[in-house]
Amino acid sequence: MVDNPRARKLADRIKEIVARLIDTRIKDPRLGFVTVTDVRVTGDLQNASVFYTVYGTDEERAGTAAALESAKGLIRSEVGKQTGIRLTPAIDFHLDSVPETAAHLDAALLEAQRRDAELAALREGKGFAGEQDPYRKPRETDADVDDAL
Repeated sequence: MVDNPRARKLADRIKEIVARLIDTRIKDPRLGFVTVTDVRVTGDLQNASVFYTVYGTDEERAGTAAALESAKGLIRSEVGKQTGIRLTPAIDFHLDSVPETAAHLDAALLEAQRRDAELAALREGKGFAGEQDPYRKPRETDADVDDAL
């Protein structure tokens, strides 16, 4: 997916059109609570990948995927009418994995926080094994001592 300005503008416009169509024109009962998260258009403007998320169970996700697949023709024709470009891009719908990835990252962060708390509890009341500051320092010379007085 090339990121040229024309493709990016077209992708933003397609995202708006598809979201509005899902909200107002598509009346399929299988369609769940859908959010269009991103649209990517190829550099030659021939293919558009629409990424979406669905709130619900796996059955509702499968039903929504089927509803979007059956409404693909209507969506493509409306995109062609509203964008006014010569060749309307072919539209593919992809279920976005952002919620699952976010849940996995949240679980990893909670585990790291729990381990940090365990280490802090083990470290409580402990001291250093050696000196507080183990690095060598330059020795004071007699001239430095005389200047300080």
